[in-house]
Amino acid sequence: MTAIHATAVVDPKAEIDASVSVGPYTVIGPHVKVAAGTTIGPHCVIEGHTTIGRDNRIFQFNSLGAIPQDKKYAGEPCELTIGERNTIREFCTFNIGSPGGTGITRVGDDNWLMAYVHLAHDCVVGNNTIFANNSQLAGHVHVGDWVILGGFTVVHQFVRLGAHSMTAMCSLLFADLPPFVMCQGQPAAARSMNFEGLRRRGFSSDRIAAVKAMHKALYRDDLTLEQAKVQIAELALAHPEAGPDVDMMLSFLAGTSAQRGIVR
Repeated sequence: MTAIHATAVVDPKAEIDASVSVGPYTVIGPHVKVAAGTTIGPHCVIEGHTTIGRDNRIFQFNSLGAIPQDKKYAGEPCELTIGERNTIREFCTFNIGSPGGTGITRVGDDNWLMAYVHLAHDCVVGNNTIFANNSQLAGHVHVGDWVILGGFTVVHQFVRLGAHSMTAMCSLLFADLPPFVMCQGQPAAARSMNFEGLRRRGFSSDRIAAVKAMHKALYRDDLTLEQAKVQIAELALAHPEAGPDVDMMLSFLAGTSAQRGIVR
């Protein structure tokens, strides 16, 4: 039988795998689905149309699937989906999506989300990210794979963070953060590329050399963004192994609006 503590309140319509454990005083609503191997600590509230995958560790005092903090929301059946093998520490708040966005807030796999993390409506978080304590995402923020957010990072709505990027503690982002870029400040400014992180993830010297050249084009050569794109595109010829990295950077930059721009 499912290991549900006697004091937990689980709606009989909720779909909870038999291997899931639910701690004392946790409340789970009727539209919640939880897959095998997930553990849910005490004093959590999981509500709304929330789907949680396998082998997640959800610590105490979390609020998952509450309605968005959006005055326009009028009870539509929007969703929160959480993937597999995520660690969600204490006092996190993940809201469902909104009709003004995709209607779904998504969290991928293998993420490490520390205490007091907030994911507003329609956020999308990739895989293998680390969010330090008090990282806060406004609505419609997209976070790529392997991103690291320093403690107390605050991200403005509709901002995108590219794969392998990183923020320092107390960073404030009003603009898109391109892949690989490390930033710091209020507002955040680009400081370097995440070279140590790339080495730890097995990037070859050729791929890292291409990332260095992309950084130079974006931040050191006094080029416009359009000029930098042209220079970055040429890197695939000099560094064939880094072709996918170049493509990822160009794809990200192509999606940046002139109004928002990138972190500079």
